[in-house]
Formats: sequence, structure tokens, C-alpha cells
Amino acid sequence: MAGLLQVLVLLVLLAAAWRPLGDWMARVYTDEQDWAVERVLYRLVRVDPRSEQRASTYAVAILAFSFAGIVLLYLMQRLQSLLPWSFDRGPVEAGIAFNTAISFVTNTNWQSYVPETTLGHAVQMAGLTVQNFVSAAVGMAVAVALVRGFVRSRTDRLGNAWVDIVRGCTRILLPIAAVAAVALIATGVIMSLRAGVDVIGVDGRPSTIALAPTASQESIKELGTNGGGILNANSAHPFENPNPVSNLLEIFLLLVIPVSLTRTFGRMVGSMRQGVSLLAVMAGLWTAMLAVIWTAEARSASFAGANLEGKEVRFGIPASALWANSTTGTSTGAVNSMHDSFSAFGGGGALLNMLFSEMTPGGVGTGLYSILVVAIVAVFLAGLMVGRTPEYLGKRLGRREVTCAVVVVLTMPALVLLGTGLAIALPATAEAMTNSGPHGLSEVMYAYASASNNNGSAFGGLTVTSGFFQTTLGIAMLLGRFLPIVAVLALAGLLARQPRVAPSSGTLSTGTPLFSVLVAGTIVLVAAITFLPALALSPLAEGLA
Repeated sequence: MAGLLQVLVLLVLLAAAWRPLGDWMARVYTDEQDWAVERVLYRLVRVDPRSEQRASTYAVAILAFSFAGIVLLYLMQRLQSLLPWSFDRGPVEAGIAFNTAISFVTNTNWQSYVPETTLGHAVQMAGLTVQNFVSAAVGMAVAVALVRGFVRSRTDRLGNAWVDIVRGCTRILLPIAAVAAVALIATGVIMSLRAGVDVIGVDGRPSTIALAPTASQESIKELGTNGGGILNANSAHPFENPNPVSNLLEIFLLLVIPVSLTRTFGRMVGSMRQGVSLLAVMAGLWTAMLAVIWTAEARSASFAGANLEGKEVRFGIPASALWANSTTGTSTGAVNSMHDSFSAFGGGGALLNMLFSEMTPGGVGTGLYSILVVAIVAVFLAGLMVGRTPEYLGKRLGRREVTCAVVVVLTMPALVLLGTGLAIALPATAEAMTNSGPHGLSEVMYAYASASNNNGSAFGGLTVTSGFFQTTLGIAMLLGRFLPIVAVLALAGLLARQPRVAPSSGTLSTGTPLFSVLVAGTIVLVAAITFLPALALSPLAEGLA
């Protein structure tokens, strides 16, 4: 009952935020006026905020900005000893620095190091936290560009990438994150510039407890669906997530923007029914997977000894299942429990969330553009069944538009299956796995699913510090992030050039419950066709053994 009440409170909070936040984000991206601080930023970087960009220019801006972020973050880690608050922590090893730079710029936040002993506060605050803001703003900018493709007609302009990124940070992420950080401090999350505090343990021996500027990073880590912890135990650490109140607040933060963006979409296209239909898909699959994970963990807990390994007793099974479902249903990757310790079907549910391409509700921005792409595929399939040219939101979906959508849909499965197959084929991988058999395969598959979906969570039983894993997971993060972005922007450009088509008797009615079922069925069908053989060898085989 306590767990169900937590879910109810969470849903009430999300429902309360859905309208005001969704409407505010729609105004942010359609406002003709710039804030004073924004005008200063535009002057500094020599950007004309009134100029608009073609799809190709918009994509180049996103890629160039991200590449610069990777280079700067890599250099910050390698030159860490020259920065303040480094606490005598030397340069980060080149492979880890490369992987970490890619990870945080792509909004993955995969961590193959111990943060409190590897990174100083300067790199954490000026490097990682900055990327938590701008990588999330990039995702929202791409989603808005795609929405403009549906809204506009007979034009090759999609807006200005620099304006969209700046507004995402200054008007959405920064204000909410600042308020959330204060709220987290009130719940007991720490905020300190000290490296640690010396204490005497219960065994009488002296030890040092690591400290960090946690609350400021924790708020944007969840709000921007980033997930990287400033402490190694992530949100299972009492300094990052001390009690059930902070736990519920952090789950709310990681869901609120992806959920509210459905209203932003409905407001921008002029039909709230369109946004509600996508929200229904997200909510339906999120609820179904929560039931799977929660039930699996509750059933395993009914056996002797219970399945509380890897779970914090202050949260228990319900809050652990709720967090695991939400963090893998978005691209957050933060954890308040060890997914490797979940039951076969519980851990398999978290894995399946990522194999749905994380659009339930998905990451900040990425969830919206991913589900819109699947909606296009669903409309195309429906058009094939009735023998008519498919249309969605007044735009015809021809060969080029569907090709772009298919590239987005198939990028993640290709990266996951190729990466997992290559890793399993190498003899050295067996030494990196804590477990053999189906669970070991789940660990490897989870790692590549997490990297390719820019999630960042891990089963934790796989050691990925070798050059092979650092490189291949880094490549998976890069391709999993930027190939879909380029394809989505190309799709947006194609849609924007089209004239708007009036609906006819043969036009599929979207914004209806039937359409929501069609989109949800497409998501499940694509995942089942692509991953069922691999899942049968990993969590399904383990659970049925």
C-alpha cells in the first residue's frame, strides 16, 4: 500500500506540472523576444538570434557544439592537476577521459571510474555539470526542430540551434534545477566544497567520508535525464538520496520534462489531442513495465531470505522498482539500487525498457522525437494496409521521410546486437563478467543497450575498464546519439518543405485511442522482432531455469 501511495503521489505531481510546464516550454520555443542574459550570450558568440537555419546547418551546429564539448571535457580531465579543488587527484587516464567526455556530452553519463577518488570538484562542476545542462538542451532543441517541421510548410528553415540551446538552459533547465537543488538540500542532500571528512568508524579505525557539491549536480542530473553520480553509489548513496522524500522528488524530476513535452508538442501543432495520444502511449508502456518489474521483485522477495540484495532498506522493493522502471524508461541511468541484483524478470524488465528505444517517456527531448518517429512508422504501416499514401499531421510520408524514420529506429538495435555479439565472441570478455551463462549475457547486453540508448545505467557485474570496452561503448554512445539526431533533422527539413495537405476520407485519424494502440503496438513489435532471440538467451532463459 505504501508503494502504491508513492506511485499515486508521483502521478498527481506529474499531472499538476504537465499543463503549466508544457505550455511554458511551448512559449519558450516560439517567443520572438530574447532575455537580456541571452542577448549577452549571443553577442559573445557572435550569433544573430533572428537568423534561422536549414536542416543541414542546424545539424552542423549541433555536431560542432557537441564535438567542442567532447574536446574541452577531455582536456579538463587530462589537465585536472592544474585546476583548483583537484585535491591532488592527477590526470584522468586517457581511455577513461575519452569515454567520460563522450558519455557526458551525449547525455549518457556512463561512468567507468570512482567519481570521489578520480575527479576533483572543478571538473565535476565546470565540466560534468555544465554538460548535464547543455546536452539536455541539445535534446530538446532537436525535438523542437522536428515539431517545427510538422508545423511549417514550404520553407527550408527550422529555427536557430544556438537560440534553442540557450533558451533551453536559461528558461527551462536552470530555473527548475536551482529550485530543485534547494529542495534537495532541505531533504538532507549534501552540498560541500570539501574533499571529505575524517571520522572514526564503528570498529574504532579512522576513515574518510567523501564530500562533494552534490545537491547542485543531483538536481540537473535527474532533471536533464543525465544520471551520472557525483558519488560512486549514485542515488543509492545517502548523501545523494537520503530518504523516501528525496527519492520521490528525484523520480519526479527525471520524468517531469519528458512527460510535459507531450503538451508542448500538442500546443505547438495546434491540437492537444495529438499530444495526449502520445502521452497515453508513454504512460501505458511505463505502467505495464512497472507492473512487470515490481511483480518480479515482489515474487522473488516471497522466497526464503527475500531478494533485498542490492536494494537500500530505506526504499525497499516498491521504491526500487519504481526508480528502476523510470530511469530505464527515460535516458537517465541514475540508480537507487543495483540492477544486477534484481531477479531475472525484474532486471529483464529494466533491459526491455531500454530496448523499447527509451520513449516511455524517454529522455529530455529524445523521448519526444523518438516517439514521433515511431508514430511516422506506424502511420506508414497503416497506409500500407489500406493502400493509401500515409499522412501525419498534414504532411505526406514518402520514401525519403520513411527512410529517415527507419534510420532512427534501426540505429540502436544494430549497435546493441553488433556490440554484444562482438564482445561475447572475444575470450577476454569472460574474465570481465562476474557471472557466466544467461546472466552474464544479460550484463553484456545491458551495457551496450545502455550506451546505445544514451542511458548510462549498468548491471554492475561487468568490468568495462579495458580498452576494448572503453572504445566500443564510446563508439556506441556517439553513434547512438548523433546518427538519430542527423536523421531526425533531415526528416524535419523534408517535412518543413512540404505544403500542408488537407485531411481526406482516407486519412488515418491520429490523436485517438486507436492511434495510441497502433503506436504502442509498433514499439513492442519492433523490439520483439529485433531482440526476442537475444532476450530468450538471457533474462528469459535465466528466469525460466
